[in-house]
Amino acid sequence: MAAMTQAADRSTTARLTVLSGPSGVGKGTVVAAVRRLFPHVWVSVSCTTRSPRPGELDGVQYHFLSDEQFDELIRQDRLLEHASFAGNRYGTPRMPVEQHLAAGRPALLEIELQGARQIRQKMPQAQFVFLAPPSLAQLRDRLAGRGTESAAVIDTRLERAEIELAAAGEFDAIVVNDDVERAAAEVVTLLGAVVEQ
Repeated sequence: MAAMTQAADRSTTARLTVLSGPSGVGKGTVVAAVRRLFPHVWVSVSCTTRSPRPGELDGVQYHFLSDEQFDELIRQDRLLEHASFAGNRYGTPRMPVEQHLAAGRPALLEIELQGARQIRQKMPQAQFVFLAPPSLAQLRDRLAGRGTESAAVIDTRLERAEIELAAAGEFDAIVVNDDVERAAAEVVTLLGAVVEQ
């Protein structure tokens, strides 16, 4: 409850919510549910140098870029944050986020811990929400269930997940993803606390 009170005490400029958590925790699934429950929120589409997974579309799940294109965005300071993860790079395009915030529209970023820390330095007035798995065993099952990565990559992701879980205390609120709809509803409540200020 303290985390939700802390979120509600922020200034009226706190229209940006950053959702972070370990790989495989279900951030994308929860964000999709949030969009159904709270269509007013704008969700940033990140850039990545990784290849699309089956069913992913450029400009929908991610903007899929080459290393050269990504380097150019960094050079031009057109990324709000960027980080490397599992051999790929990810970043948040600056301009769309700033435009939506300037228009007063609530914005939601779904990013990894490195990126969340960069956003906190640049936009400390944002609300930071950590999405946690019910357990590491369930996180392993989710990662393996994707069928998109080798056992070695899964092990690397789990090692990193343990480090990320230890950082949960840096966030304003922690939401456990033991049920997607319940977790999404909790995120919507946090978004609503920001919007209603």
